[in-house]
Amino acid sequence: MTLALPRPVRAGRREWCALAVLLLPTLLVTIDNTVLGFALPAISAALSPSATQLLWLVDVYPLVLAALLVTMGTLGDRVGRRRTLLVGVTGFGVVSLLAAFSTDATHLVAARAMLGFFGAMLMPATLALLRTLFRDRAQRRFAVAVWATGFAAGSALGPIVGGLLLQHFWWGSVFLVNVPVMLVMLVLAPALLPESRMARPGRFDPLGVVLSVLAMAPAVLAVKIVAHDGVTAAAALALLVAVASGALFVRRAQARRAAGEEPLLDVSLFASPVLRLSALANATTMFAFTGLLFFSAQYLVLVQGMTPMDAGIVLVPGSVVTILSGLAAARLGRRYQLRVLVPTGLVLAAAGYVMCALLWTGPAVAVLVVASVLVGAGIGLSETVTNEAILSAAPADRAGSASAVSETAYEVGAVLGTAVLGSVLSAVYRAAVEVPSAVGPTYAAAARETLGGAVDLAHRLTGTPAAELLSSARSAFTGAVGITAVAGTAVLVLVAVTVFTGLSRSR
Repeated sequence: MTLALPRPVRAGRREWCALAVLLLPTLLVTIDNTVLGFALPAISAALSPSATQLLWLVDVYPLVLAALLVTMGTLGDRVGRRRTLLVGVTGFGVVSLLAAFSTDATHLVAARAMLGFFGAMLMPATLALLRTLFRDRAQRRFAVAVWATGFAAGSALGPIVGGLLLQHFWWGSVFLVNVPVMLVMLVLAPALLPESRMARPGRFDPLGVVLSVLAMAPAVLAVKIVAHDGVTAAAALALLVAVASGALFVRRAQARRAAGEEPLLDVSLFASPVLRLSALANATTMFAFTGLLFFSAQYLVLVQGMTPMDAGIVLVPGSVVTILSGLAAARLGRRYQLRVLVPTGLVLAAAGYVMCALLWTGPAVAVLVVASVLVGAGIGLSETVTNEAILSAAPADRAGSASAVSETAYEVGAVLGTAVLGSVLSAVYRAAVEVPSAVGPTYAAAARETLGGAVDLAHRLTGTPAAELLSSARSAFTGAVGITAVAGTAVLVLVAVTVFTGLSRSR
């Protein structure tokens, strides 16, 4: 006797309309990150941040996101994913207004941190709601691919929107684009998105929240300190706190599970090699993306002298390819195994970084276009299939936790891309730039800190010192890009080999 298994319920028109709503926060968060990258020169000129503050302007947002995604993902599982999404949308819109009118670098860093807090409510909720809306795996794979294109579309729109705003308005206008999108979300989400939560969530775990934050934030901070200042006592202390907190978090989660209570994060999810390696690949692709954006935006604007608008257009082909690659990945996932698609995506991104390492050998703009296309193709291919694999590897009632794992990996990669590659870039630049002896020590320090500082100082000088400083700074930055690209290539190739080997053994 053969039993007929029930087929998964297929999504209809309402679910696909809901997917369009879920694209909005994804699109918005990516635009926010991309716009900031192209606004850095204007922010540097207006607020005069130090090199450390400049890195924190980029890093604090994904750092707070990474620290809180597990907590917010689990909170959404418990109190409702739609409710968590709407709170995040409201807070994100309000804080965007505060960021737009920041009066100094410290205030802007604080506003970016608050954007990270509310942003942490958005991303796990959107991916978890996809699991609720699309039960059929083939439809879900395509829906995840469409959802993932929001990142690429935001990357494409961010430079264009940001370039237009920066050419006609002050730098704070780039944060105001968030507000109308948030208002649209607040109108459409209650009507189209279903509420979903765990059936028996159990008691919340405040101590688990503290341990998760202490495991994530100091770990990323330690990487930043080592990349910028080398191995110091502060870096060792931060790493010690992270490792100890992480170990305690895992033990507490296991103990609560054994006692029949619900842990903050079901660490048994990591028993799956597919989930572990997919999360590693997620982090690495974002490492590549944010690193590329960090140095290419500055190179095009401050070395090549392009406007932010024109610089954004240079990187649009890469974003378009990311979208097409992500949609193609949904179809390729039916024919090829994860162990083939993910390493292929990482190798493509590595090839893009090789192009960046050769930036000084050919026409710079053309080289960056090709590099962004290769990196975009790799990200679209790898990110789409890994997100779907992570969702499928977890039980349906753990969708928020699984989404948090995916998004945490994403944000950790974004932090490391800027922290590690950005710090390598800054260190090599500082070692290579030569400031004319006629420049006073205070101004010389600013010129050595960042390329933006050197360009700003050169515009204030006249004659030979101005030309010498500008030439030295641009040459030093170009050389620093090459060395940074070599470091990025090495990381991508290493992770590609690790993922291929690990997934092959788990078959």
